[in-house]
Amino acid sequence: MDLGLQGKRALVTGSTAGIGWATARALAAEGAHVIVNGRSSARVEAAVAKLRGELPGAQVQGIAADLGNAEGCAQLVAQLADVDVLVNNLGIFEPKPFEQIDDADWLRFFEVNVLSGVRLSRHYVEGMRARNWGRIVFVSSESGLNIPTEMIHYGMTKTAQLAVSRGLAETLARTGVTVNCVLPGPTASEGVGEFVARMATERGVDAATMEREFFATARPSSVLQRFASPDEVASLITYVCSARASATTGAALRVDGGLVRTIA
Repeated sequence: MDLGLQGKRALVTGSTAGIGWATARALAAEGAHVIVNGRSSARVEAAVAKLRGELPGAQVQGIAADLGNAEGCAQLVAQLADVDVLVNNLGIFEPKPFEQIDDADWLRFFEVNVLSGVRLSRHYVEGMRARNWGRIVFVSSESGLNIPTEMIHYGMTKTAQLAVSRGLAETLARTGVTVNCVLPGPTASEGVGEFVARMATERGVDAATMEREFFATARPSSVLQRFASPDEVASLITYVCSARASATTGAALRVDGGLVRTIA
């Protein structure tokens, strides 16, 4: 199926690994001109080289910028004036008891997970509106619906992304610009993999046992009962970015393995 992404300029934030990298790869495979982003020049260059190695002829470039602050966002847009597709994937998480989450943590999570996408969307939506075509996707989480008690500050930011996405979509009524949220469930990203490995070491079990215990105790409502792969999540994100998804906007689309117990 031709997704109509040939030649489209697509920025994927936080795309040196995990869901972001898998999304960048999927978009590049569809013929999009993909811009990879990360904080470290070395990681960005490595991700770009890996994409070019796997997809010879792919149009890929990289921009290193820390989008967790206003200065980093300004640095990026100074180098990349316009895009057709914006995937706001950048995000951080950290299990922490509520009593230990101080003001600095709340502000840091909001700035990285929410304001990065707000700032970039505010800049790029003008060009999309002028061309009457564009795609903005916020990579939220099922944690925006099921606030995890072990990281309430993270869940708060994922709920905020849902609000921003829906509100922005409504401001673009009767245009060819769509705005959506994709809500992954537990996914075997780089950060999650490190977290599970650390927990397994602390418990003296292997990673497979730790994964089973996690779903049995922490996420028992999951139908999938395993971590999704970044590629599985990226498939939905890529479709939402496509010309084929022109009637999908203002939506919260779950790729959560059936974790959220609702039929709507």
